[in-house]
Amino acid sequence: MGSVEISDITREFTRDDGLTVMAIGGVSLSIADDEFVSFVGPSGCGKTTLLRIIAGLDQATSGTVLVDGNTISGPSPKVGMVFQEYSLFPWRNILDNVAFGPEMRGISKEERYALARRYISLVGLDQFEKSYPYELSGGMRQRVAIARALANDPDLLLMDEPFGALDAQTRNKMQSELLEIWDRSKKTILFVTHSVDEAVFLSDRIVVMSPRPGRIRAVVDVPIQRPRDRTASEFGKLRRDVLGLIEEQSRQAND
Repeated sequence: MGSVEISDITREFTRDDGLTVMAIGGVSLSIADDEFVSFVGPSGCGKTTLLRIIAGLDQATSGTVLVDGNTISGPSPKVGMVFQEYSLFPWRNILDNVAFGPEMRGISKEERYALARRYISLVGLDQFEKSYPYELSGGMRQRVAIARALANDPDLLLMDEPFGALDAQTRNKMQSELLEIWDRSKKTILFVTHSVDEAVFLSDRIVVMSPRPGRIRAVVDVPIQRPRDRTASEFGKLRRDVLGLIEEQSRQAND
């Protein structure tokens, strides 16, 4: 489960001066079950807006999004989202943070804590379930955020720059851990990033978006076998190819 069908999505905003601005213009894309797809492109190209529409947190001006064949018109338990900001409840310990979603769905205390412990274990934080967010490092807090999203058992996990605030060493470590979690959980993941290196390391496919209005410039397959070596020539070539597509779009936008 977790297939996504994005059909001709357009999103327009009206500014305070009454001018209409198109953020996304006619985006269509099919994503298969269990696929890992990253979105890259210049700032302001609509990556986050598109993710929010898929999550049901924003409404498209036109077009449709289907997850497992069902139309997304608002937040759905089938879709989980992890933001760059950890969005954890500071007054709840890690166990209670992860159990929050099942609690809101009316799942019994015993069952929701069992679920929470399962996903805390999945992200490697078994010894920290009684800790509070302020006691954890940034990477650990982001792992808690991932566990909390997974505890709702979504078919689709959306991630908006989840490692953007981390230092380079922690970020690389979290990327490897995310791939392990993805392999074990069998979720479809859509991942927004400004880092082409990160997209090449993680993804099955990379969607390159154009400057506003955001459109799909190219969809690049990543045929490199995992685990991937960032120093390998094929990795470097693909990274340069994707960067070239982004830079070409930026030049055209400025002409």
